[in-house]
Amino acid sequence: MANQTFFYCSLLAIVIFLAPSSSAQKTITVELIHRDSPRSPLYNPLHTVSDRLNAAFLHSISRSRYFSTKTNLKSGIVGAGGAYFMTVSIGTPPMKVLAIADTGSDLTWIQCKPCQQCYKQDGPIFDKSKSSTYKTEPCNSKACNELSEDIEGCDRSKNICKYNYPYVDNSFSNGDVATETVSIGSSSVSFPGTIFGCGYNNVGTFPDTGSGLVGLGGGPLSLISQLGSSIGKKFSYCLPHSFTSNGTGFLNLGANSIPSNPSKGSVVVTTPLVAGNPDTFYYLTLEAITVGQTKLPYTRGGRSGGESKKTTPGNMIIDSGTTLTLLDSRFYDGFGAAVEKSVTGAKRASDPQGGLPLCFKTVGKAVGFPAITMHFTGADVKLSRINAFLKTGEDTVCLSMVPSPDGVGMYGNLAQMGFLVGYDLETRTVSFQHRDCARPL
Repeated sequence: MANQTFFYCSLLAIVIFLAPSSSAQKTITVELIHRDSPRSPLYNPLHTVSDRLNAAFLHSISRSRYFSTKTNLKSGIVGAGGAYFMTVSIGTPPMKVLAIADTGSDLTWIQCKPCQQCYKQDGPIFDKSKSSTYKTEPCNSKACNELSEDIEGCDRSKNICKYNYPYVDNSFSNGDVATETVSIGSSSVSFPGTIFGCGYNNVGTFPDTGSGLVGLGGGPLSLISQLGSSIGKKFSYCLPHSFTSNGTGFLNLGANSIPSNPSKGSVVVTTPLVAGNPDTFYYLTLEAITVGQTKLPYTRGGRSGGESKKTTPGNMIIDSGTTLTLLDSRFYDGFGAAVEKSVTGAKRASDPQGGLPLCFKTVGKAVGFPAITMHFTGADVKLSRINAFLKTGEDTVCLSMVPSPDGVGMYGNLAQMGFLVGYDLETRTVSFQHRDCARPL
């Protein structure tokens, strides 16, 4: 039961199919099923909303602490918490595997035979000896050189590149770096020569419903980067507007996947991606947040007195694998006070689980919550109430934005729900468009 607390509201099962497109290049669309939906392999009817939110708080804090250590290449996930499931096929003939999808990791890895030590996995484990397209990478290969020194290794006697991924909850995966044919949607959408990790030694809190991890980060070894021009260097996702419903959302890969041509008054706003270290993460610049009628510059403090305080470029990591939005603690005090001042018809309350710092009692009262707008460079993203406030109990509503203990800003998936969020890695931009996430592209 303890390991289950690492799974939280954003964990989704993913079913992949090929969506038709009017252009020559089709869009690969992935249906997202909520982790807590009865359709999910991890559905637990005994978990309450408070249980899920408390797990979300703990995971979000852990993930931010990892992201704050810029040179620490441990994976950003805590076991399998805060991720998605993604079905892909690997090998020739293709074998379907279910793996955690993580925008905070690069190298894709799955459990492989013969296992020296593997966690329990439902379903067959990939057998490289039965695939005609499996090939190990030598120690001096480009792929091996692109691994961090902290996770790179080499079997000199066989000239095979090795990887060693430690995770923040003391889980780990070790194995060979190799290439394989990866198929998405069906065997007709195949990507030969895809670099991945064939893991023989995998221990920790990984779910037995999954076979490993699919890296969707910005580094050169991620699946997104490797697919590159095959998907027009573009992908997007749209998450449903509730973590307790049976609604579905979508992950899209391809040139036609990003927001464009606004319809029915739904505008597209676009902000630059900022280069950062490590390049695994996607960095944006948050310039200010408006609460009601009050616009608060997003700065990281500074010297006292009248000296102006500047916004730090790339101060916010946008992450689909984190539930809550984390704001610099030096900014949060004034922000929280502005939110509290703007809420009408309710009094401050404590979160029963103790995780969310700003909550309100709403019994029998007409409560007014302020509109909140996130001002990224060139893009004003207007949040709906359910993007920023969560009903955590029968009479309790809490702000889903919390202070970051390490100063790392993270734009979580609750704030992204109900938006088509598009990543154009050619123009280095991220776009937002209000959209019904129950409808695929």
